[in-house]
Amino acid sequence: MTIEPFSLPYSESAVQDLRARLARTRWPDEIPGSAWQYGMSLDYMQELCRYWQEQFDWQAQIKRWSSLHHYRYQAQGIGIHFIHERGKGPNPMPLIITHGWPGSFLEMLKIIPMLTDPESFGGDPADSFDVVVPSLPGFGFSDRPTQPGMNNFRTAELWVELMKELGYDRFAAQGGDFGAGVTTILGLRHAEHILGIHLNYSPGSYRPYLEPDTKLAPVEQAFLDEDKRWYEKSGAYDHIQTTHPQTLAYGLNDSPAALAAWIVEKFRDWADCEGDVERRFTKDELLSNVTLYWMTETIHSSCRLYYEYSKAPVHFQKGEYVTVPCGIARFPKEAPFPPREWIERGYNIQHWTEMPRGGHFAAAEQPELLAKDIREFFRSLRP
Repeated sequence: MTIEPFSLPYSESAVQDLRARLARTRWPDEIPGSAWQYGMSLDYMQELCRYWQEQFDWQAQIKRWSSLHHYRYQAQGIGIHFIHERGKGPNPMPLIITHGWPGSFLEMLKIIPMLTDPESFGGDPADSFDVVVPSLPGFGFSDRPTQPGMNNFRTAELWVELMKELGYDRFAAQGGDFGAGVTTILGLRHAEHILGIHLNYSPGSYRPYLEPDTKLAPVEQAFLDEDKRWYEKSGAYDHIQTTHPQTLAYGLNDSPAALAAWIVEKFRDWADCEGDVERRFTKDELLSNVTLYWMTETIHSSCRLYYEYSKAPVHFQKGEYVTVPCGIARFPKEAPFPPREWIERGYNIQHWTEMPRGGHFAAAEQPELLAKDIREFFRSLRP
């Protein structure tokens, strides 16, 4: 096991290739006036890709991110990229934050300084954290897995090893989307190392153990019904990534316009933006994330996690329960989201916050709200 400093790579030839591919995009037709009715608007996609080709500065983004401390961790035959920023308070608590799909470590850039240096944002320096933000296996600058089975359970094992290597035998964990799954597993299977967990999402496959004669509360049944309706209406991406990620990858790995459409659609649909994605994210923010997928060629390996996740879902067996303290931040546009009654069947909930605004990409959309909630929850758990 080794940890080494990591310099973010930049390739001018790759940038020129990207621009050339964008210039050669073969655009589909569109029903006149249909806008977003059938999916990504043609007008918006052409505007976004024109900006990507002519104005977006990948090198400037790389330079900006390089102000943080980046490393690579090698273990179990795979290399993991991560950011490690030390807290500025008197006794920082170690905290690992895990992102999801179609996000990346970039989601956490705004929230990192709010957690490492709360005093600079009007907070108490006693609430500071040593923050570790890894890129999931197959995402960003982490290696693409070359063997099957790299699921969230394996990732949680890697995170424990990584934190030990950094000198943190016990630590806090936070996550949303796939990160909520990894964080849940840390609390479920590695409780001896976990001070507490904080989630802004409930793992999509989470099912508590239910005795055969268990009667669900009306709000629980309503959630399960809504979850089914949501999947039927909006779950096509999930279904294909779970069943045929390789087939999907040929187009997305070859066409930057296709990749941008596939990813940016999710930011528009899942963020609290009322259908105008640039109310919440700038073009540079959107395209930084898409370009990271493009340059690292990780759209297939990231989508493949859905397949691996389906083979190892977060289904609790009899007697399984997350005993470590758990905090939940529920953002209103994160849907479908289980009621407290459903989550309490499997988690030791000590803290629950109904947020006034925000969606799926909480750390990027509402970093102040999320950082404040993380600080408040873990305050009572500090040694």
